[in-house]
Parts: sequence; structure tokens; C-alpha cells
Amino acid sequence: MSDPLFNDPVAALLAQTSLQNNLFAPNSRYFGLPTSTLSPPGCEKPIVYLLRRFVPPPERFQVIQEHTVVQDDRLDRIAGQYLGDATLFWRLCDANRAMRPDDLTATPGATLDITLPEGVTGSSM
Repeated sequence: MSDPLFNDPVAALLAQTSLQNNLFAPNSRYFGLPTSTLSPPGCEKPIVYLLRRFVPPPERFQVIQEHTVVQDDRLDRIAGQYLGDATLFWRLCDANRAMRPDDLTATPGATLDITLPEGVTGSSM
């Protein structure tokens, strides 16, 4: 029986090139993650899935500023204000050890670290 992966030319191309690591936009938390395939018995096409993303430790982020949470703050708005892109809210989660984004804005008066991207160093603003 032939390998179903190679019956689909696009899947075959993705499996053999670096394109498989670029399935997501550069501002996505999943950008650059490798994929793998699963071929369950009786399934005609293999299932392509992302490998697990491990959240980096906050020590890998350089704090450049702090934000004090106020009533009705939203993480996407905070990301837009400080990072210039509301879809980067996940970077705030990573830098502040939050598994649930809403936890970061639930308590007015709490402070959030605003950081450079993981592993990037620079001076404070």
C-alpha cells in the first residue's frame, strides 16, 4: 500500500521542506513550531499536528516596563498599547506566567511585566 502522505503533493512538499515550520503568521505563538504526523489504522490521510509548545520561563524575558491593571482592562488592548499588536497578548501571558489570560487582568492594581520578545535584550525605555 502506498504512503498516503505522498498521494497529496502539497502534504509531500510540506513534509520535505522548511515550509512546515511556517504554517502560522510570524506574530503567532505557534510560528516555527515543528509538526508531526499520525497515521491511524484505517485512516486514508495522515493527521498532521503541531508538536507541543513549551512556555519559556519568565527569566528569558527582559522587562522594559510595567503596567498597572485598572478596572475593565483587557489583555489585547494592553498588548496593542505596549507591543503595537493586540494579537501578541500571548507574549504578556508568557512573560507573566499566566496559563489563563484573563487572570492577568482580573485584579485591579496588579502589575504586569511588559517585556521584549523571548531572548532579546536591550535597554529599558
